[in-house]
Amino acid sequence: MQNVFKEFNIADWFSFYRILAVPFLILLLALGIREWFAIFLLISYSTDAIDGFLARKLKITSARGSQLDSIGDQLTLLVGLAGLLVFETEFIRANLLIIILAFIPYLVQLAMAFKKYGKATAFHTYLAKVSAILQATFILWALFFGPVYWLFYFMIAVGVLETLEEISLIIIHDEWVSDVKSIFCLPKKSADRDSGDYTNLA
Repeated sequence: MQNVFKEFNIADWFSFYRILAVPFLILLLALGIREWFAIFLLISYSTDAIDGFLARKLKITSARGSQLDSIGDQLTLLVGLAGLLVFETEFIRANLLIIILAFIPYLVQLAMAFKKYGKATAFHTYLAKVSAILQATFILWALFFGPVYWLFYFMIAVGVLETLEEISLIIIHDEWVSDVKSIFCLPKKSADRDSGDYTNLA
């Protein structure tokens, strides 16, 4: 068991924190404790920035780490949206149609990834990073201060564009790859597919 734990680096453990924090966040949600839910959600989002920085700084990036990071990101986003549903119910009701329409491409992308690779993608494109920052900013701002409409629409637009890019990357890549910077980047050679070594074609 100790050998298994030794395989994970410090960046992986920050990703694990986000995953393990989800049940606690759900408990705070069930208890209706908005302030503490928002604070611990902020901590979870902060670990996302930390693990990425550590992985690059210490040069400990890996396909496994990328997948853990993606799982943590997706679970944190879902629990954040659940927080909005509970604490900003009227806002969600008023904008339910646009939220559903924005989620359709994401569900298509997820279905395509599982059908082709047997797991979710971990491309971590530049656009995905921008989209994640906007999502975190909107959700946290809404929980602390209330929803801001211009930020909501901007987040939705970037999120849909990012999902369409992911769908395009799934079509392009026959095998699962991690850390593709954008649709304009392709692997230098097949041996580098899991290493994140890409050539920019822009």
